Amino acid sequence: MFAEADSFPRSKFGNIMHSDPNMSIPGSGSEDDLYVRYSRASTSGPAYEAHRTSLEGSPITMSPWNQTTSFMKPSTAISDNDVPANSLIGSLTREEGHIYSLAATKDLLYTGSDSKNIRVWKNLKEFTGFKSNSGLVKAIVISGEKIFTGHQDGKIRVWKISPKDPSIYKRAGTLPTLKDVLKSSIKPSNYVEVKHKRALWIKHADAVTCLSLNVEQGLLYSASWDRTFKVWRISDSKCLESIRAHDDAVNSVVSIMSGMVFTGSADGTVKVWKREQQRKGAKHVLSQTLLQQDSAVTALAINTQGSVLYCGSSDGLVNLWEVEKQLSHGGVLKGHKQAVLCLEATENLMFSGSADKNICVWRKDGNIHTCLSVLTGHMGPVKCLAVEKNQESRSEQRWIVYSGSLDNSVKVWSVAEFAQIGATNKNQQHACFEFDSVSAPFASDETACSTSSSSQSRWH
Repeated sequence: MFAEADSFPRSKFGNIMHSDPNMSIPGSGSEDDLYVRYSRASTSGPAYEAHRTSLEGSPITMSPWNQTTSFMKPSTAISDNDVPANSLIGSLTREEGHIYSLAATKDLLYTGSDSKNIRVWKNLKEFTGFKSNSGLVKAIVISGEKIFTGHQDGKIRVWKISPKDPSIYKRAGTLPTLKDVLKSSIKPSNYVEVKHKRALWIKHADAVTCLSLNVEQGLLYSASWDRTFKVWRISDSKCLESIRAHDDAVNSVVSIMSGMVFTGSADGTVKVWKREQQRKGAKHVLSQTLLQQDSAVTALAINTQGSVLYCGSSDGLVNLWEVEKQLSHGGVLKGHKQAVLCLEATENLMFSGSADKNICVWRKDGNIHTCLSVLTGHMGPVKCLAVEKNQESRSEQRWIVYSGSLDNSVKVWSVAEFAQIGATNKNQQHACFEFDSVSAPFASDETACSTSSSSQSRWH
C-alpha cells in the first residue's frame, strides 16, 4: 500500500477524541521542540498584559462539543447547524508525536508529525495514511493529484493518489530526482559550500522548513535551514534555481501570481524577490528588503487576493504590508505574548498561531484589522494552521480552521467571517493597536488597526 514502508496500524479509538482541558505535555515550549530557527531573540515576546485580547470564557468551554465522553457520530460533512460562531468542533488525536504541518483540500485533511507519518482525515475521521523512511514532516502542499512533503532530512518527497483506490498513496519520487543528482555530481562546478561542507546546489543541506506553490507558473518553492530557497519545475521535478537568500535559516517562503516571492529568516529580515526573464531563462533577483530586526521572522502568509503580506516574528508581533500599494507598511498587530509560529489568511480573515498556545482571528476591513476573537484550548504551542471554506454553511460565510500543536493534537474550529466582536464573550475587550514608529525597525505614521467597538487599547 505504501511505497516507502509498510502500512501502520489504524486507530483503535474511533480516530477522534474530545478535548481534555487538563491535558499536559512536557517541555512543549522549548526551541528544540518548536523546530523553528530563531536569531538572537528569545521565544518570549514583550511583557505586556493590560487589556490583552483573550477569552475569559474560551470557545472550548462554550462549545456544544465539550463533553466528557467520545462524541463523534458518523457524518458526511461538517455542518454549522447550532454551532456558535468561532467555536471548537472537535480534536483529532494520535499519540505519535507533535504536529508540524497541515494541508486541507476539499474534504481531506493531511497532517504531518515527527513520527514520519502523513495522516489523511476525512470528515473528522481517519481515512488513510502514508509514511516516509526518514525525516519528520515539516511542510505539506497539494497540487492536483500530487502531494509534496518537506522533511527534516532536507528531502522533498512527491506522492500520488492511486487512480483505482483513493485510500492508497504511492511515492512518485524525491526532489531532486536521482537522475539529476547523478548527472550533477559529475561536474565539480555543481558543488557549493554549505555550512562548512561541500554539497550539490540542487540539494538542500538542512531541514526543509516550508513549501509554496505557484500553480499558474507551474513552480514549487522550498525554503530551508541551509539559508537558501530553491525553485522547482513541477512538470519534470527539475531544480531550476538555488538562491542563497539569507544569513541564517529561512523559515518561510510564499509566492504570488505576479512572480513575486517573499522569504523570511531567522536573521530577522523579510526579502522580496522578482522573477525576471534573462538570456539564459527566468531568474529570481532581490528586489528589496522589507524588514530588518533583531527578532527572528518565523512565518509569512499572503491573503487569497494577493493584496496583503503578513509576517510573524519571535517577539509575538505580526507586521503587514499592502502589496497593491508598492508594499507600503500597513502596521503591526499585537495579539500574542510569545512567538508567532504560523499564519494563514483568506481574503478578509487572518489567523495567527503562537507559542502562547492561542490562535488570534483577525478581520480585515479596508486597511483596518480587528481582532474578532482568540481561540483557546491547545495545551502546547500552535505550530501550523490550515483553513478551508465551509461549503455546508448556508446562513453566513464560515470557515473551517485546523490548528496543529505540539500537544500532539489537531483542533478543528468553526469561524464566522462576520461574527460580531465580543459575540463569544460580551465582557471581552478586543484590542487593536497603532503602529509604534519608535520601537519598529522602520518609520511609519500609519495606523495598524482599529476597532468598531467603543473600547480601543493601544500598546507601545
